[in-house]
Amino acid sequence: MSVTSRKPVQALLNTAVISGLLAVSAGAFADNSPSRLDTIKQSGELRVCIWPEYFAISYRNQKNNKLQGIDIDLAAEFASDLGVKPRYIPTNFGRFMDDIESNACDIGMFGIGRTAARKQRIDFSQPYLASGMYGLTTKTNTYISSWELMDRPGNVICVQRGTYMEAEMRKQLKQAELSVVNKPYEREIEVRSGRADVFITDYPYGQKMLKQYDWAKLLTPQDESGAKFEYAYAVAKDQPQWLARVNTFVATVKQDGRLREAAARHALIPIVLD
Repeated sequence: MSVTSRKPVQALLNTAVISGLLAVSAGAFADNSPSRLDTIKQSGELRVCIWPEYFAISYRNQKNNKLQGIDIDLAAEFASDLGVKPRYIPTNFGRFMDDIESNACDIGMFGIGRTAARKQRIDFSQPYLASGMYGLTTKTNTYISSWELMDRPGNVICVQRGTYMEAEMRKQLKQAELSVVNKPYEREIEVRSGRADVFITDYPYGQKMLKQYDWAKLLTPQDESGAKFEYAYAVAKDQPQWLARVNTFVATVKQDGRLREAAARHALIPIVLD
């Protein structure tokens, strides 16, 4: 692409029109082997990696065994746009990059935080959600009544391994002890048992805890204007045509209202990125 042709492109970035142009230009550099997009259309299905324990994002409702959440809805929309059906493949934050790299799925769609460490192994779409961090403790915990009181000697703060909360808490905590667990439910067990005082989560999971458990208390930072963690979709590296098509979808659902409609259904409007 020439210097002169790049100038109007820069002026229209993050729009559906330009994302479509990127998809076309990326396709010009593809080799003769079948592209990811071709393979998806030939198979008739979009294989979507999800974490089925992520409330409001990609959650399996234990009452009816149905998947629900913003990314369940949007994955179905993306598959429909491609003319195929979605197939949801369970994963978790500890192994989803392995699953993407091993071709177990075509895309990860479950509110994946865009971190520098993850970018070394996978490619991310443009973001569509952004959340800060929140603490969950018990209503009976009288010595940690606010987020600002967490980082004190003797306090134990729990995070799930492989999440962006783990990396951020390793940087932020200076006096409190960090406890790292492997499974999401283990965070709740650690806090309920008293082995940890607080566990760190994001907006969607924090809302789940408040709705489902009468013992839960949310600790919200007084200054919520700080850094937000952007959530995006993840694909394998070195697939520019496929990544461009994913970005086209993200830009399109922002513009045509499908993102906000899905967010409203699952009470996630406060973290939508238009």
